[in-house]
Amino acid sequence: MAASLPLVTAQAGPLDVLYRDDALLVINKPSGLAAHRGHSSEHGDYVLTRARDMLARPVYLPHRLDRATSGVMVIALEPHFVEPIQRAFQEGRVSKRYLALARGAIPERLLVDYAIPRADGAPERVDAQTEFVLRGLFEARYALVEARPRTGRYHQIRRHLKHLQRPVIGDTTYGDGKENRLFRERFGLMRLALHAAELTFPHPRTEELLVIRAPFTSDLARPLAAMGFPVDPISGQFEL
Repeated sequence: MAASLPLVTAQAGPLDVLYRDDALLVINKPSGLAAHRGHSSEHGDYVLTRARDMLARPVYLPHRLDRATSGVMVIALEPHFVEPIQRAFQEGRVSKRYLALARGAIPERLLVDYAIPRADGAPERVDAQTEFVLRGLFEARYALVEARPRTGRYHQIRRHLKHLQRPVIGDTTYGDGKENRLFRERFGLMRLALHAAELTFPHPRTEELLVIRAPFTSDLARPLAAMGFPVDPISGQFEL
């Protein structure tokens, strides 16, 4: 199965900075921008290149988001900060909260414990757990859900929602093409409706716990606001 591509490519421009110090740059990554080489880009446009050009220095990625997903993404400013951040992920000392628009209602709280392939086409399955919380309904058949992954597997949230037969709107790999077209035509939603809204992790130098929240980017905030969800269409703010 081919990797999912967004319906649009991220517009050119500076990265939206959520936090910065001498060790870290934390950004609100737009949908349609790959973290690094791996997806083709005619102009070599990636998170890495934008951050490097913005800061005029080398930068390093201790983790990444899928190209189609927006939200909190951490960039290390020195190579020796990469390992402690990655170790915190591996040891379960990082908490992640995502918001997604899915087809179909879910219970108010639901834990999915379902093994998924390690990668597309891989026969081996690995344990994966995601807690889902219902945050709102649109027309009784579309759910705004908060996802709290307890493991960090490939496309975990998208695969788990597909397993529930509640695919993410705008998902061109695991989703429903008919629903995707409906939301493009009705709300102008031209992207995957999945956003990394909050990341809590220990600072690689001080071990201080950082809680970084990212508002919805406008390409998702405006459609969600039009559906009646409590999202500011301009600022993208949503109360977690």
